[in-house]
Amino acid sequence: MSLPPVLRREIILQHPEVTSFGELLAVIRRHAEEGGRVFMEVDLKPEFPDAPRNWQSQVYAAFVGGER
Repeated sequence: MSLPPVLRREIILQHPEVTSFGELLAVIRRHAEEGGRVFMEVDLKPEFPDAPRNWQSQVYAAFVGGER
C-alpha cells in the first residue's frame, strides 16, 4: 500500500523554525530521505522573500534528490 502524497504546506506547518526558502529545501530533502513517500504535491508558493521564480522545480528536485 502506498502512502498519500506529502503536501509542501504540511512540511512548513511541522517546521515553524524554517524562515527561508533554502531552509525549506533542506527540510524537504531530509523529509524525502526519511519519509518513504513517492510523490510530493506542491500546493502553494512558499511565502519566503528568497523564493526564486523556479521554486517549483527546486522543491521537486529537493524531494526527488533527497540529501546529496
